[in-house]
Amino acid sequence: MTIMSAMRDETVITAQRFRHFRTIRSNQQYCKPTVTPAHANLMEENSIVARLLLRNENCNFQIQNASMSAPLPSPHIVILGASFAALTAVRELRKHAPQARISLIAPKAEFFYLPSLIWIPSGLRSGADLTLPLDRFLHDHGVQFIAGRATGLKDGGRTVETDAGEIKNDALLIATGSRFIKKLPGIEHALTLCEGIASAEAIRDRVNAMTSGRIAIGFGGNPNEPAAMRGGPMFELLFGLDTMLRQQGMRDRIELTFFNAAAEPGKRLGEKAVSGLLAEMARRRIDTHLGHKLLGFSDKGVDTEGGHINADLILFMPGLAGPAWAADTGLPLSPGGFFKADEFCRVDGAEKVFVAGDAGSFPGPDWMPKQAHMADLQAKAAAKNLLSTLAGKPVSHRFKIELICIVDTLDQGIMVYRDLKRSILLPSSRLFHWAKRFFEGHYLKIFRH
Repeated sequence: MTIMSAMRDETVITAQRFRHFRTIRSNQQYCKPTVTPAHANLMEENSIVARLLLRNENCNFQIQNASMSAPLPSPHIVILGASFAALTAVRELRKHAPQARISLIAPKAEFFYLPSLIWIPSGLRSGADLTLPLDRFLHDHGVQFIAGRATGLKDGGRTVETDAGEIKNDALLIATGSRFIKKLPGIEHALTLCEGIASAEAIRDRVNAMTSGRIAIGFGGNPNEPAAMRGGPMFELLFGLDTMLRQQGMRDRIELTFFNAAAEPGKRLGEKAVSGLLAEMARRRIDTHLGHKLLGFSDKGVDTEGGHINADLILFMPGLAGPAWAADTGLPLSPGGFFKADEFCRVDGAEKVFVAGDAGSFPGPDWMPKQAHMADLQAKAAAKNLLSTLAGKPVSHRFKIELICIVDTLDQGIMVYRDLKRSILLPSSRLFHWAKRFFEGHYLKIFRH
């Protein structure tokens, strides 16, 4: 077999694979569920070779059902992460660009519904309930999954560095989320709910093992970026534990203390929300330790500038910072270490690089939340603007700024809504608890089917 004939045979195979990957059927596209970075780049290189040979007028062979002028491939869009923002971006991109080549890079093809971690300590949910394999979702949306963790960027964002190799792209959307600031002395003595299922299960086991004592619950912020905090889940955990202990007849033997460096915790939810939450704590006989800077933790409890809180169990949500790998991207970062973005979700200092969700720092009011709903809104805008940029059109889609939060108490819920014009607090109701559960089911159903 001559070199040319071998190259022609390989070209036929490569072109057939390329054509199969790009073919769109009535309601789905096909791709390999897991592709390594080396395979992804090889696919792109082989496609280039195939096109060059097809254009050679001296090639006297044909490819089944394909013309000699094979179309150029669609731009390669890469999404980093498997978060709310990442999956919403996939749906939005596929909706508006059915033939786009999309790759998603994440450690595992799994999605975790983090808002319902608050129900694991009470047993209302298990880890399995909140873990969703993404193989079917990615297959149905024609997305190439690449297992890996982002470690940096090169070439102004056109090359993603991962622990499994380098991936090139024509446009990039960052949706890897943030990380917790673990700098307070003795932080190892505290459990952090939103670190994941394992942490939520550890809280459940520790609480169930208690027969008496005190649980101290609080959250912190990022001094360099005050908006980078996640306090809502800690209010829910606080009220949920109180409800559970009362149902078990244990509340008189296990005390609860809420602590925070701010005198008015939860102020970003609105003035009405702060007063409402503090009134709920008083009604439930939950002690408070507010307005004192945190100094650290120990096996004895929590130390603040205002004194010591004795505690047998410490549940603490640290402030947020940008992803650790952001420092190796060469892109400008916010004071809190997040990717700086504009109102169109474009990352400063880079072309065709966008960010959505907790990984970004966006212009807006200081109360703008880092929560799943906000991440979804940003992802939709980012996806549309990314496609506009690839098409050579000006960006025009701004994300809506609003906060929607149901502070769940295990059997009821307090509804908080805020946008640029108004702030609303609706009193505790069983309706809101069930609304939160309904939304969980609805959201997960989208990614299951």
